[in-house]
Amino acid sequence: MSPPVIPLLLLALVISACGGPAYNTRVLDSPSTATLKGHQKPYTVNGQRYDPLLSHAGFIEDGLASWYGKDFHGKKTSNGETYDMYGISAAHKTLPLGVFVRVHNRNNGKEMVVRINDRGPFVKGRIIDLSYAAAKELDVVGPGTAPVRIEALGYQRRDPSGAISYNAPASYDSGHFAVQIGAFSLADNARRLAGEMEKRYGAAGVQTGTVNGALFHRVRVGSFRSLAVAETTRDELERSGYPGCFVVAQE
Repeated sequence: MSPPVIPLLLLALVISACGGPAYNTRVLDSPSTATLKGHQKPYTVNGQRYDPLLSHAGFIEDGLASWYGKDFHGKKTSNGETYDMYGISAAHKTLPLGVFVRVHNRNNGKEMVVRINDRGPFVKGRIIDLSYAAAKELDVVGPGTAPVRIEALGYQRRDPSGAISYNAPASYDSGHFAVQIGAFSLADNARRLAGEMEKRYGAAGVQTGTVNGALFHRVRVGSFRSLAVAETTRDELERSGYPGCFVVAQE
């Protein structure tokens, strides 16, 4: 299992999860890494050094997958999100946080795409820690581990039609982003929801567009200059009753 968060401190800390092992973790700072975010810097866990990758390009790895559940449910992940064992996510020691990976179970041929939002697993021979829900889909929960191949895909994007693609942005943490939470055929419904969201998040709006000749009014929440913050807000909105919402890049 992974610790709930890699602390962004220069001193060694001891992290202990309920019912889980204790981890001595330390972020290694130096002049050469001063411009990196905390989760991008080299770190140690129980004396073992790990160097996070700044790019996912061409990454493929074979090894054992494990999973983590209720002992970590509700705790902070390494990118600041709240771990949801019933959501689809995973932990990896070095891949950039926010990257989506395809996980292929070599025992049964099942595969699925998960998003990396945590660090771990820090057990020898294991390469990825799946959330409970992801592990259940891949039939990893019962045996506890399974041999897998993981392939990094990139950061997920959806176009107005809902088609999914994966790419690496020129800068992971800069741009202009919002979270689309719904599309309505009636403009009044869209404006009503946007008004409610503006009170909660400070910014929300309605953009119109056509799909197969039909006019839709899309409600988009927030005005974020950080993709990481936009993705965290998306997860919060999903938990608040807006399944299927997604991050969009604004003009």
